[in-house]
Amino acid sequence: MRKTNLMKLLFALMLSVLLVLAACSKDSSSDPKGNDTKTEGNAGKDKEKDKGEILFSQDDFEMTTSNSGEPIGGTLNFGLVSDSVFEGTLNWNFYDGDPDSQVIKWFDESLLDMDANFTYTQDGAATFKTEPYETEEYPNGVTIEFTIRDNVNWHDGEPVKAEDWAYSFEVIGHPEYTGVRYGPDFSDIVGMDEYHAGKAETISGIEIVDEKTLKVTYKQSNPSLLTGGIWPYAMPKHIFKDIPVAKMAESDAVRKNPIGMGPYKVESIVAGESVVYSKNADYWRGEPALDKVVLKVVNPKTVVQELETGGVDMINAFPGDQFVDNADMSNVEFLANIDLYYAYIGFKLGTWDAEKKRVKMDPNAKMADVNLRKAMAHAVDTDSIGKKFYNGLRWKATTLIPPSHPEYHDADNPGLVYDPELAKKILDDAGYKDVDGDGFREDPNGEQLVINYAGQSGSDVAEPMAKYFIQAWENVGLKVQLLDGRLHEFNTFYDRVGQSGEDDPAVDVYGGGWGVGSDVNPYGLYGPDQMFNFPRYESEKNSELLAKGVSMEAFDVEYRKQVYKEWQQLMTEEVPVFPTLYALELVPVNKRVVNYTLDRNVNSLYEVGVTQEEPFKAEKKKK
Repeated sequence: MRKTNLMKLLFALMLSVLLVLAACSKDSSSDPKGNDTKTEGNAGKDKEKDKGEILFSQDDFEMTTSNSGEPIGGTLNFGLVSDSVFEGTLNWNFYDGDPDSQVIKWFDESLLDMDANFTYTQDGAATFKTEPYETEEYPNGVTIEFTIRDNVNWHDGEPVKAEDWAYSFEVIGHPEYTGVRYGPDFSDIVGMDEYHAGKAETISGIEIVDEKTLKVTYKQSNPSLLTGGIWPYAMPKHIFKDIPVAKMAESDAVRKNPIGMGPYKVESIVAGESVVYSKNADYWRGEPALDKVVLKVVNPKTVVQELETGGVDMINAFPGDQFVDNADMSNVEFLANIDLYYAYIGFKLGTWDAEKKRVKMDPNAKMADVNLRKAMAHAVDTDSIGKKFYNGLRWKATTLIPPSHPEYHDADNPGLVYDPELAKKILDDAGYKDVDGDGFREDPNGEQLVINYAGQSGSDVAEPMAKYFIQAWENVGLKVQLLDGRLHEFNTFYDRVGQSGEDDPAVDVYGGGWGVGSDVNPYGLYGPDQMFNFPRYESEKNSELLAKGVSMEAFDVEYRKQVYKEWQQLMTEEVPVFPTLYALELVPVNKRVVNYTLDRNVNSLYEVGVTQEEPFKAEKKKK
């Protein structure tokens, strides 16, 4: 954080305390509408103060640590903030939640690097070149030849080979694959459809040229291929080859003894709780700066204590709702960047058809009426939520392509704006009436309407936010109740929403969050054959626009921008989900840490170091 901004911040915090003390008889903590400043909460705006409220933006933070000292080896302690254990599916081919990805990133990595525009470069563990693939069946195909560098090895000393990368495609495309990765990025490979259907034993579009060279041929060249559309992770075939694909995700090779090609090796695991890594001196980029990394799960309720005492040097993400009270923590430096993320409210419109491996919409689902969904979106004041609960560190979301992708985010689309009177009118016109006079609306058939809302625990504001949503919907006459009368921890929540394909029929509406990929293509979340399509939504227009976004015509950036502009508007009209908040990725880092950055085009975990043996501890605050 810049020193000038820090001084302003400390002054503003002192002022806010005085204002709060002066107005202590008024408590509006459960009503985010109470502090609405009537301004947009977008990142990039200056801090504003209204009734003691302080707002922040990305401009208040740096992305890279300022410590310029020399690394001395030693151990870095990394906190994974979660109110539950991490699932422990520690392989890129099988994981399906961010907590596991935080564990994996220290010991395994992509073979391909990306630049600031999320485009693959020639700087990674593999280089590549492309050539046209033109046949009568596939006149616009493309073959990409990859060459893995000679000094890239698995942690057990075996070289990373072309067959390891090919094997990764074979596993994900296998008919018995149990993970969530399979989709157009794989089915667009020549011969993959036949292999996936069990009609072929090999994938004709994948050729192992020699030990370090792999060719992959795609049916159609599309702009997504070089912005995340190529699967960039290998699997050590010599370890997995004797494990049935259907049992891989639960195997020791994934759960207990995972290996990778990254800067650190897994030394030991306490299932779901902690991981100890040791230096991979043979790492292809160079010897890592740390001797060890210790990762442990840190509960959101104790994260501040862990940081202040030096129990952890850094964490994956700081709870935004706790920042204002801890912005002056003396032993850390807060870094930030616009997150590849949005929070959203989702509506269950069907189920997952496990046999056909695609969504199955239910026209009789409780939330099938688009008017009901639109009304619920208009009833929620997300602008005030971002300000009240997150002080601008999260802000009003408008579309399903976040500003982390500025070229494609439609900043002119206001989304479904807060308008409770419009929400009431929509419900009235659609036949949702309060027939028996109890203050709650029945459905258009005159039947009682009770909507079950599933929410996640995990932060200090989780419960008041859930209460706010429920109250906002009650204010327009809808009876919404918390599923089971409580919030659910991360793994349980996504199990019930359907991460394994088993949708809990009790869930009608849910509050989720998406970490979006480097590629702007939203197919992985909203394609009809994607497990992560949790609302179980499909429409002809949606499929048409998603296909256009990766067509040959989409190589024209202006064309692709127009396609995704139309898609963002379509989702605003059909509302299978509506976005609530965008966010800053906020990471506090102990002042002994050097060379850590949130700049996504810098692959430098191996350079992260510490400049003294013991972490700095926070100074005691004066009473």
